[in-house]
Amino acid sequence: MKAIIYTTYGGPDVLQCVDMDKPVPGKKEVLVKVEASTVSAGVTWMRKGKYQGSVLFTILLRLMYGISKPRNQVLGAEFAGTIEQVGSKVRLFKPGDKVYGTTTGLKTGSYAGYMVIPESRRQGVIAMKPPQLSMPEAAALPVGGMTAVHLLTKAEIGMRQEVLIYGASGSVGTSAVQIAKYACAKVTAVCSTANIELIKAIGADQVIDYTREDITQLKERFDVVFDAVGKLPGSAARQLLKKGGRYCTVRSITVEKTAYLRSLHQMIEQGEFRPVIDRVYPIDKIAEAHEYVDRGHKKGNVIITNWP
Repeated sequence: MKAIIYTTYGGPDVLQCVDMDKPVPGKKEVLVKVEASTVSAGVTWMRKGKYQGSVLFTILLRLMYGISKPRNQVLGAEFAGTIEQVGSKVRLFKPGDKVYGTTTGLKTGSYAGYMVIPESRRQGVIAMKPPQLSMPEAAALPVGGMTAVHLLTKAEIGMRQEVLIYGASGSVGTSAVQIAKYACAKVTAVCSTANIELIKAIGADQVIDYTREDITQLKERFDVVFDAVGKLPGSAARQLLKKGGRYCTVRSITVEKTAYLRSLHQMIEQGEFRPVIDRVYPIDKIAEAHEYVDRGHKKGNVIITNWP
């Protein structure tokens, strides 16, 4: 099978396409033929071995993924595909099932033609693909969606609350806008000029163009301030809060739960949520896809498809 690997940290040029043996599932594992994956900001941090703007997060990243070089060479944090084979003790899935999930806790990522995934594990998730979503949309769902659900749940978002979402046009941001609206909150979203119409289209009540307006000068105060890109200083966020308001940021530690996926599925079934896709690249254009995400202006999610 074909796989995309990196043996050293760096720019998109460190990515290499190689031939690898097709994995064989164990008794409690499933073999998934990968049909779509993503290029997220998190994956580009792993490729670089660096978290921009934070020495602490860079150290933590290196401790997790390899001090001087990548410990696991196959990148890719999200996937969608079809189960081709199951182990003898697998009970929840069968060949032909359309599934999606994350690679958290696995020894290999989703930039490979096939993946072996435990039916259940402590870290990461695998679930049946919602029939309303395409494979690319399903691949784009888990990381941004679960991050937004986790943080907004922790912030105890509620009906009629006023919520500010900073960085509303990324994977987490577009998810957060839709989740907050589903909770009947009033959403003020912050993004650049180019993304205003997109953010209005997914439900934001008010959109602020940060290139034209300094949000630290806003007179309005919010019940929740959600930094969806990790670039809003905590001091600036807190001054925008009402008394007793709550601040949350993607710089926090988050967890992956199938319960979060069930919440997202419910919204999808009701037509209240859909992953936003910016661009789709074939696997042989993986470096180009990473270059695009490195620019920091993607809208929602960037997808990788067309595995041989």
